[in-house]
Amino acid sequence: MPLIFAYGSLQQAQIQLVTFGRRLRGADDMLVGYDIVRSADGRHATVTFTGRSDSRVPGTAFEVTDAELTAADAYERRDGYERISTVLASGTEAWVYVDKRATTPPSWRETRRA
Repeated sequence: MPLIFAYGSLQQAQIQLVTFGRRLRGADDMLVGYDIVRSADGRHATVTFTGRSDSRVPGTAFEVTDAELTAADAYERRDGYERISTVLASGTEAWVYVDKRATTPPSWRETRRA
């Protein structure tokens, strides 16, 4: 089963129920090489690539089905996010959603599988 790393709204129970029809189970982890950026009102978050190993964003790695991954794509893409593959601090490979307008590593942009 695929994993998605959530650092924002996908961690919220209400969003999970609406998007997936269930509460997701996950494990705490960290996104390496990124800093978190919050909107002025504090309600939205995105990440910006720094490339530094000391830059870390806390969040949760959730196991989802392929159908739930598609549902997450629909939820995130309406706000301008794209799905990229990453390796978390734990060494686990997961999908993460980043703002298309944010700086992402060129190699990920070229090899993006979503």
